[in-house]
Amino acid sequence: MSEALASVQPDGPIYRLGRSPDPWAWPDWSYASTDGTFGNRWDDAAGSYRVLYACSQRLGAFVETLSCLRPDLDVVAALAEIAGEEENLPQGVVPRRWLDGRLIGEAVVHGRFADVGDAQSLATLRRELASRAIHYGLSDLDAGVIRLSAPRAFTQEVSRFVYEWRDEDGAFAGIRYRSRLGDQFLNWAIFEPPPETNDALNDASGSSIDPDDPDLLEALRLLGLGLG
Repeated sequence: MSEALASVQPDGPIYRLGRSPDPWAWPDWSYASTDGTFGNRWDDAAGSYRVLYACSQRLGAFVETLSCLRPDLDVVAALAEIAGEEENLPQGVVPRRWLDGRLIGEAVVHGRFADVGDAQSLATLRRELASRAIHYGLSDLDAGVIRLSAPRAFTQEVSRFVYEWRDEDGAFAGIRYRSRLGDQFLNWAIFEPPPETNDALNDASGSSIDPDDPDLLEALRLLGLGLG
């Protein structure tokens, strides 16, 4: 089979949580770390383009954003050993002020995305980035590494590899990957386009988040969090 990266396109709108007034604004370079990235999985290892992260499922956008607020595993394990009704146990609490200034965004995105979890993509990445995987102490390059085990510096190099990829269909607009928080969530890492090209986003909008939003409440439940 010839060298290739599998190509996919969103089949509907995508969603992300972002800051007012525009949840689809590119992150300000002033917040980048000294390595030129913003500390996210598919950021550019060379620090020359920015990346927006979104999800095909509105619920998934809440889950992805709120996951960093989950109680640590040692806390969860300790609580599991406490006798009594589960609903009476303390849990992580997200203050309602967390919603202030945050919007749930919806947009249509065009262009093709590299499906890095596809078998052909993995075969190409394994062959082309073998030396870099060894550099980061990885014993192999497979779907488990891409999703869970790989150090972010390595997946950031994968991002740069995809960004620079060109074939008969041109460049990729970003990367599609499955969430580590649930196979049902399809995530999209959208590359900042070069100045001479059109933005991949269409009909981008944002709306305020109600404390009783069903997807917010379900995300809190799934993550073991409460809204205070």
